[in-house]
Amino acid sequence: MDPLNRRSRRRRRSRRGFSFVAPTTPGAAPMPSSGRRSSLLVLSLSIPLVLVILFYQHVQLLASLEGGGEYTVDQGDSSWSQSLHQVRQVIEFVAYGSGIATDDDLVAEDDDEVDGSELSQDPDSFGDLSFDDVELEGSIVPYEISVNHLKLVKEAPGSSPQTYSSYATTVKREEDFLPVVSTSDLSFRWRLRSKAEANVKTVTRATAYRIIARRCYGFERQMWDTDKVEVDGDLPDHVRWPQTELPEIGEIIEWRVIVWDTQDRPHTSNWSRLAIGPRKKDDWFAKFIVHPGDMKTFDGPPRGDQHQQCELWHKRRSLPLFRANIRATELIKAMKDDKLVSALLVVSGLGSFRVSFNGAPLSTSGPIDPPFTDYSKRVMYRGFDLTPFFQNGGGQADHTIGVTMGSGWWDHRPVSGMAKPKLLPRGPQTTIAQVIITDKSGHTHVIGQSGSGNDWQVTRGHIRESDLFTGEMVDLDIFEDMLGWDTSAGWTSSGRTSNGSDPLKNRNIWIDPVLYTTEVTSEERVQELSVKAKAMERSQMKSFPKRNLFAAPIGRLVPHEIPPVMAVERISPDEIHDLGGGRWLIDYGKAFSGMIHFDEGLPEPIIPASYPRAHGFKAASEKGVSFLTVVYGEGLEMTTGDINRVLTAGLGLHDGGPRHKSKKEFATKHSYCFPDDHDYILSQKDVYIYSMKEKGKARFAKARQSHFTTHAFRFAEVCCTAEPPKNAQALVYRTAVPEWGSFDSSNILVNGGYELVKNAMVSNMLSVQSDCPHREKLPYGGDLVADSPAAMHMFDMASFYKKTVYDWLDAQWGNGAYTETSVWQDLNDYAGVGHGAGETVWATAPPVLTVRHMQYYGDMSLLQKTLPNHVRWVDFLDKYFDPGMKQKGYDEELSEYHGQKSGLGDWLAMRGRDTYLTHTAFYMAAGRCVAYVARKVGNKSLEEKGLAVAKKIQDRIVRLYLKNGKDNFDFPLGSTSHTPGPEMSIFSKIVPAEKRCVVLKNWFRRSGHTWPGDEERLFMKHISEDDVNSMVKTGEISKRGKDWSMGWSQWQGLNEGIFAIRYALKTLSDYGYHNVALQKVSGFGFATPEYLLRHNATTMWESWWRSEDLYSRNHPMLGAMAEWMSSSVAGISHHPRTTGGRTMLFSPLFPKSAAMLEYASSEQG
Repeated sequence: MDPLNRRSRRRRRSRRGFSFVAPTTPGAAPMPSSGRRSSLLVLSLSIPLVLVILFYQHVQLLASLEGGGEYTVDQGDSSWSQSLHQVRQVIEFVAYGSGIATDDDLVAEDDDEVDGSELSQDPDSFGDLSFDDVELEGSIVPYEISVNHLKLVKEAPGSSPQTYSSYATTVKREEDFLPVVSTSDLSFRWRLRSKAEANVKTVTRATAYRIIARRCYGFERQMWDTDKVEVDGDLPDHVRWPQTELPEIGEIIEWRVIVWDTQDRPHTSNWSRLAIGPRKKDDWFAKFIVHPGDMKTFDGPPRGDQHQQCELWHKRRSLPLFRANIRATELIKAMKDDKLVSALLVVSGLGSFRVSFNGAPLSTSGPIDPPFTDYSKRVMYRGFDLTPFFQNGGGQADHTIGVTMGSGWWDHRPVSGMAKPKLLPRGPQTTIAQVIITDKSGHTHVIGQSGSGNDWQVTRGHIRESDLFTGEMVDLDIFEDMLGWDTSAGWTSSGRTSNGSDPLKNRNIWIDPVLYTTEVTSEERVQELSVKAKAMERSQMKSFPKRNLFAAPIGRLVPHEIPPVMAVERISPDEIHDLGGGRWLIDYGKAFSGMIHFDEGLPEPIIPASYPRAHGFKAASEKGVSFLTVVYGEGLEMTTGDINRVLTAGLGLHDGGPRHKSKKEFATKHSYCFPDDHDYILSQKDVYIYSMKEKGKARFAKARQSHFTTHAFRFAEVCCTAEPPKNAQALVYRTAVPEWGSFDSSNILVNGGYELVKNAMVSNMLSVQSDCPHREKLPYGGDLVADSPAAMHMFDMASFYKKTVYDWLDAQWGNGAYTETSVWQDLNDYAGVGHGAGETVWATAPPVLTVRHMQYYGDMSLLQKTLPNHVRWVDFLDKYFDPGMKQKGYDEELSEYHGQKSGLGDWLAMRGRDTYLTHTAFYMAAGRCVAYVARKVGNKSLEEKGLAVAKKIQDRIVRLYLKNGKDNFDFPLGSTSHTPGPEMSIFSKIVPAEKRCVVLKNWFRRSGHTWPGDEERLFMKHISEDDVNSMVKTGEISKRGKDWSMGWSQWQGLNEGIFAIRYALKTLSDYGYHNVALQKVSGFGFATPEYLLRHNATTMWESWWRSEDLYSRNHPMLGAMAEWMSSSVAGISHHPRTTGGRTMLFSPLFPKSAAMLEYASSEQG
């Protein structure tokens, strides 16, 4: 079963994964578990009261120790483990002594059991365990084994049928994603679960492990064997390959792990695979290569004129195809009569790339490959096992590597709006590749490397345009003419010239590429951006020579740190509507990121009397060229019924749509490089054209999908055809991390809220965790601080968040300031304290993520690498925070502060935002994080430094927020109307212990208010008197002046912003008011999940209020409630002091009424 998208609902147990089903009413029958890692039937309230009392004490102890969870430093208190031990003893006594539970209740069914039939037969023997006779009797099963947090992906679960030319090889790839690692970092991990029908006493812990690694092919296959390693306590979080026996670059390795249960019986995992890739620059014999015409557009002094930049960008279209010929004679010469054992292709490309070998695609990934980073700092490469292509006579034949290029984040259309892609590094499309072959003697050789004088060619291909925000244009005529271009037959049949060629006039004419060249250094680029960000004074600038080659520098090459963006699901249309005039509206039932795959191609186009808005293509129409358009969106425009393109407008560039509420009509008319035929709204649009005028049959039948863009959509319009496309399957794309968490309950509104969050999270995992998958696509620190607990509940984010922290380290300025986004975009720097720092909460995301990563995944290497950077951030705050706040208008005693000054604070809350509190609290959090990390790595002095900073700031907050004497924990002039206030301060243990009860009590004095939103007021003008009366009775509306207005509730809805949602729900549940928390999430009316669902939402919105022309409707930012559902409603959470997810808390909270909740279940990795 594929780990990316498991749908099993069988019950099992795991060391790190727990799933429980909680009956929450007296006498309720235990519900069947939906968990896939473990299951425990929670005892009903009819069990002895002592158990419930101990659970309550356990919750109170958690509340007193958590300190915001991720910011608490362990002080060595043993009372917690003693309390858990007492609870465990009582559970065992009550459950087993009363006959309510048996051993079988704590074990699991097994749906991916490893047995002898699944194990490869292997003649090699490893000590006392040959692969033929390995014991499978153990009760503990290792699974989801990974290297550097990366798991092998055999086939993406949403992948579509591949189209091959008649020239393509019949040999198929070994896997969709092969983890490639360097010898400097080889760390092995695995997860454990109980075997079906195991006795509970045999699975209490694993007593030993053994790792076996061997070469996948050929000679002396055994490489490393730990032998049986016995452990007294827990297994290690990871096991490193010994530095004295490192494998060679290019080797392809398979490995497995065996564990022993308490009865000393072993059980093995399946084999997995990895490859060893280049680590340093000298390991690369290849060079980055470019189409010579593209390189010329970066020759000469830098072009500052925007229109000239646009002109040069168009000259780099159509996008290039690269290919290399590996001749049999070259291979034989390299091998020197020795036998080829294995072959590994390592390859990368900028913007994005897809690679094939002998016409066969090597992966289904491609939209954003390599993953989004600051490409001037580091670029990731992929590895592919080519060995099967060289077997069975393949070593005596010629072979062809093909690389198809897209623009990606590297050479996007030069437009800027809410985001500023022009600040990203830019250069022409470029690729680098080499094949590392290993012979029978163990020697490695490099062949087929890209570079000057090597057998590589380039031409312009069938992708005329490719852009992450605007979509893709595919020329099906050129695509058809060039079928087989990436095969040996295509190599010999195509033409070659030393000059550039127009792909529309001289098709399939190939030329020699040139080396990627630039005179811009990384140091120069950093300095230029530092000055723009005000992280460096101009007087500090170093002078550099005048440059004439101004493409951006390319950073160091590193192996893929995360799985690629892949298709994880295929969705069939729910409905197809005929809109008339040849336009078809396809509804896929939910919103997501991806594109449509036309399994049977597209119908032939028709020419309507006039093209609907956004579906025209003036240039094609004037030349008589046939075309079809696909426009994507997540909602429908209320006044026209068309797709609402404004809500998904790239970079926020639009004219307000038909009503022009937020923008003036034609507002984008003069935007430079705005695409033709987008009608003043930067739209998600794919175009398929057939460039030759001659008419033929089924010209568009070869259309399949766009490749180097992703769209956020639920709806798609196809225009213009006489009939709708057949079998138009939507592909859901995201970074292919395993899904491991879920939630379910008897309350459909709570469930609906969970699904809204999950769908939005899936939509925004495109190599970075973005704010929205269409408008900006950027990783904002505040969103990560708010939602990473929910993401880590739902998915294994180990590799993803490690890569995210590394992105921020690359972006950190020389003065220690962290940025708001992981790649600097100059987006809300005004809200920070100056000198290049992002808004304080957003900029503190790197240390917060580091701590949370340690708690979930136990990766000490991340702590060791990042501690110096986090200390620099705290040093920066020590130096610049107070002067910066003063400059922003915050006086030291807050005597003139009325709330919501410079800063984002609890963003998009219904209330006013206390920006001073969020700024200052996350200064404190940065100190706590440094203390936590320093303690884990054994640095006492830095631990004390972090604690001192945190204590200083905490004392300051307490003094100022208790200064008014009202015990409401509000700023001195506050009127208990701003957020976050008491909820954040109680949750984070800022409020002194003796004040928490009274502050909590005063928090309950808060109430809701009416909401003057535009869309809500417009709605009220068009409803009947009967509807008004009905809504008055339900409390949804009340008078605001003379007019009826929708209202938001403090205790029957969610008025909080992105941070206070978590603080409020967790505080209420942990302090005995779980029923109030449930009321907030399951309420009816404005600012509730019910309100979103009622308005046909399938993903979380950016705001609690409706927006038809501004705020995104696919935004996980407000989604912190999902983690609360698992941890508080179902009662499954990580212990706040755990590392590597070793200690889980089971603390189901019981509502006052079964009418609100009868049961809840959750699974947690």
